[in-house]
Amino acid sequence: MFHLIVSSLDSFVSALQTLLYIDVVQPLLFKFDWMDYDEDTYDRLYWVIVGALTIVAMYAVLRPLEALRPIEKWENRKAVRVDVLYTFIAKLGVFNLFFFFAFQPFFDNLQVWLRFKNISNIDLDNLWPGVTSQPIVAFLIYLAVLDFAGYWYHRWQHRIGIWWELHAVHHSQRQMSLWCDDRNHLLDDVIQACFFAAIALAIGVPPAQFVVLSAVTNFAQSIQHVNAKLNYGWLLERLIVSPTFHRRHHAVGYGHEGTAYGCNFGVLFPWWDMLFKTASWNRTLEPTGIRQQFEGESYGEGFFSQHWLAFVRIARRLSPKRRAAGI
Repeated sequence: MFHLIVSSLDSFVSALQTLLYIDVVQPLLFKFDWMDYDEDTYDRLYWVIVGALTIVAMYAVLRPLEALRPIEKWENRKAVRVDVLYTFIAKLGVFNLFFFFAFQPFFDNLQVWLRFKNISNIDLDNLWPGVTSQPIVAFLIYLAVLDFAGYWYHRWQHRIGIWWELHAVHHSQRQMSLWCDDRNHLLDDVIQACFFAAIALAIGVPPAQFVVLSAVTNFAQSIQHVNAKLNYGWLLERLIVSPTFHRRHHAVGYGHEGTAYGCNFGVLFPWWDMLFKTASWNRTLEPTGIRQQFEGESYGEGFFSQHWLAFVRIARRLSPKRRAAGI
């Protein structure tokens, strides 16, 4: 059943991919003499279509919930607008497309190097022949492994000072909404893309499943940031990260304080927080954002200012005077 659903979705996206490529993209490549990128652009178009469908689905499902059952009511939604831009850049692969041709040779050469050293990919599919080779089982294993890696990736973002200043772009949003998930510094996006691509490569995730894994993860994280009252109940909240659980992570003074403290780092599953004792089930509604914002420091209101100020904070951390003071 699972394999049938994935195959049907894959066929639908592939049909759109071919249609758009023949009628729109290929004529543009020919016009601007970019036909050297013909094959790579066709492959990348698949991801763009999946991203577009994800945006449509998240808006159609989550925006009505925000309108009907909001957690917070804002007089002005101006702060949310920049997050829409982040979402389109992330989901449509605009930024990733820019780096695609730079990263692809690296991963190709890495695989060649691994084969030369007689290091094979980890074949999780055959851990238990006849069981783990089932598509749905393999998918769940990949999901759990990548989510475990995501938990630690997220904790490192909070523990490493320079990295936190990049991640602070995400936490500086005080009006959390369905658009908030993709509000990330572009340099952080590069690091994240390399990190998870390398892990997926190492554990042998098939390309088709990796697309589905990415889409599921992205949609789930959009739900976690939604400005809507969603009650998961005691049991479900301990099986999958809920908006209440994740909102606690964004709470000023509770979920994070830069590199000093944090809770609820789980990406999809709260299991890792429960295992490593970083889970908080407190449901008290607290302001979201970063403490320094309430003390008067600006983290930027626009896309470019948010990116620039992150580098300013990093430079401040690396300044000789600050390092001498042990800050």
